[in-house]
Amino acid sequence: MENIQHPADVAAGVSDARIWAQILARYRKPSRARSTFEIVITVVPLVLLWILMWATLDLGYWFCLLLAVPAAGFLVRLFMIQHDCGHGAFFQHRLANDWVGRVIGVLTLTPYDFWRRTHAIHHASSGNLDRRGIGDIRTLTVQEYLALSRWGRLRYRLYRHPIVMFGLGPAYLFILRHRLPIGVMCGGCQPWLSTMATNIPNKQILIDEIAAWEHDRNANHTKADWQFTTKNARIKLKHPYPAI
Repeated sequence: MENIQHPADVAAGVSDARIWAQILARYRKPSRARSTFEIVITVVPLVLLWILMWATLDLGYWFCLLLAVPAAGFLVRLFMIQHDCGHGAFFQHRLANDWVGRVIGVLTLTPYDFWRRTHAIHHASSGNLDRRGIGDIRTLTVQEYLALSRWGRLRYRLYRHPIVMFGLGPAYLFILRHRLPIGVMCGGCQPWLSTMATNIPNKQILIDEIAAWEHDRNANHTKADWQFTTKNARIKLKHPYPAI
């Protein structure tokens, strides 16, 4: 029996859709004041937490690691802002979205232009099984999974394991994979410029941090805390070096 909708029901549905469109119209356009406010309440606490973590290093790494938890939350919030910039939804002008996204990308270890391109491909091909592999997590159909060998199934199950998805995977993605425009290496100069422009500031930040750490230790005349004592050396190296 065919499911035939009554014209009155169709008209009511169209009317409801128009009403909701009017209600949500005010949220379609970005607010520059609200966007700026969101950046401020994210960046300022993050910077304060960084300073506090640096100031408490002498108290022990565990307290510093404890402060890293809320700092990580604000860093994730920065990535959310970068995501909205990539969709052109954070500011009205594309130039503002792009440059805010690029600056944030240095902090999130995510090359903005490269990520925006692959993320757009992901949205354009979402649900299309013939266009998988860029900007998404590898997902097999039941038939594809059953066609794998035992070793292939094991690799796929390990790949989909929560430890990999939420632990090893993100570390690999942000620390290693995003250092090169993997997936669009032949897509012109922009993906390469994006990844390299993100790598260079992070390299300089790392050099500056190491230099500041070295200066602080030298100023405080901090000595090396050797954990491998002479007594341990005599035990561990007794066979290869009996004369120690």
